[in-house]
Amino acid sequence: MKREHIPDYLSQGESARLFPVLSTTSKEGRTTSIVLACMSKVEEFGAELLQSLGKKLGKSATIETYTEIVLSKQTNDIKDRPDGLIVVKSRGAPWRALVEAKVGSSELNEEQLEKYRKLAKDNQIDCVISISNQFSTTPLNHPIDTVRKRKSSVPVFHWSWMHILTTADLLISADEVRDADQLVLLNELRRFLAHESAGVRGFDRMPKEWSELNRLVSTGGTIPAKSPLIQPVLDAWHQETKDLSLILSRMTGASVVEKLSRKHLASPSQRAKDELQDLRDQQVLCSSLTVPDAAATLDVVADLRRRTIDVGMTLRAPEDRKSTKARLNWLMRQIKTTDSEHLHIRLLWPGKSDQTQFSHTNLCANPDMASDGKGTLAPHSFHVFLSNRIGARFPQQTNFISELETLVSKFYGEIGSALKPWHPKAPELKSDRKTDRSVSPEGIAEKAEEFES
Repeated sequence: MKREHIPDYLSQGESARLFPVLSTTSKEGRTTSIVLACMSKVEEFGAELLQSLGKKLGKSATIETYTEIVLSKQTNDIKDRPDGLIVVKSRGAPWRALVEAKVGSSELNEEQLEKYRKLAKDNQIDCVISISNQFSTTPLNHPIDTVRKRKSSVPVFHWSWMHILTTADLLISADEVRDADQLVLLNELRRFLAHESAGVRGFDRMPKEWSELNRLVSTGGTIPAKSPLIQPVLDAWHQETKDLSLILSRMTGASVVEKLSRKHLASPSQRAKDELQDLRDQQVLCSSLTVPDAAATLDVVADLRRRTIDVGMTLRAPEDRKSTKARLNWLMRQIKTTDSEHLHIRLLWPGKSDQTQFSHTNLCANPDMASDGKGTLAPHSFHVFLSNRIGARFPQQTNFISELETLVSKFYGEIGSALKPWHPKAPELKSDRKTDRSVSPEGIAEKAEEFES
């Protein structure tokens, strides 16, 4: 490419191509070029991806993307160079990001990312973006712990390939791409990334430490606070729960996200510390997913001691119904699933009264049993959940993931999506105040007189 077609701070590079002319062995380069080209050609796609990094594009902003780049101030080996460059031009100074991508089973290299971070700093580039089949809770929390924790003026963000595919899929499903030609282009990208040859894949297996940790728990062992088994398992769990949110996003056509406290969003290390405590004390891994407009968050619990996966939602009981039976009937009418064998309902009671739990089958046969031993009390909430004891498949690295993903989609598809939250009724007009005259100063004065008499 001619020199005038690339920015001054590049000594080498070319615009990202939709049809890159690269070696057939250069899968990373080909995939990266196609995605970057689509970012610059499909307005909504580029804007949505950059929005996930906190970079909001104005109406006048444009995106330029480059591959095969060599920066002007590149002191390290020219063979060790980023896969791409993103440039956002608007009224102010341009915003720029280096891109490093891995496909298939290749994982990001910490040392390489740190080189690119330094390269970005030397060339006054705003950030580095890594792309791989590794998952992160948010693009702001990098999956490599040391990269995330290292203090630097140049942040390193992360997109999984599945995040990119899901972004394209949601934009198409929601019909948010205005230009017809751009829509066709984005659909072709979706088709390309979804094909097995692109090397894009979801999270499909726990680490070898998962099986070892399960053996320890099943034999009654105590999990040490500094056990080498813990961190790989927690890292894998975080990748899987992120993948679950992307799976549900594609299934619903809505953006499903993990529900995390501000403390855990700001500090992944604090999240890991708290989850380690839950794992040591209760032998469980937990996650909550927020589905837009759903009745409640979707709660997922993997219980190592019971070798069971629970997936459910907690709903507030209707306060306009006074008895336990009436409140329970309100819930039972919403549940249409045919799988009553694994479905359970937990009743949460006021004060210090212990929670109770019954199978859906038994409550259908005898709803009065829910009130036994509770007198005049009525439950304030219900937890509806599928519980699947998978036994020997639980400690297996791939079978655990497949069972988990199947149960999550089953619960939400058959039960969770049909549940409706209770809302208090809107106040009605009082019988003696149904006209504006009745609440005027004169009308209120008359009522005051009536009250005195």
